[in-house]
Amino acid sequence: MSSHLFVYITVSGRKEAETISKALIRERLAACTNIIENMSALFWWEGDVQSEHEVVLIAKTRADTFDRLYGRVKELHSYDCPCIVGLPIAAGNPDYLAWIDEEVRPETDR
Repeated sequence: MSSHLFVYITVSGRKEAETISKALIRERLAACTNIIENMSALFWWEGDVQSEHEVVLIAKTRADTFDRLYGRVKELHSYDCPCIVGLPIAAGNPDYLAWIDEEVRPETDR
């Protein structure tokens, strides 16, 4: 199992992305986030095809922090059923991955 994750999250807009991002970084649940605007989503919801403009939020974290990160995003998120998906990082710049390890804190180190 990979020890690092990209966590893919969709949100309603830039303000919500910034609010969640700041909380994750301040609480040391993510080392970094990226906010990608102007994404269109089409999906089934409540028996019909829906279409919305969304913002993508990608958080870089450690796998052992995912459950806490997930819980915090759920607390802050405006959707009933938000997309919060952890994707393992199979390989990467060792210095960057070490930086993630340094910045993300296990609960016992906070």
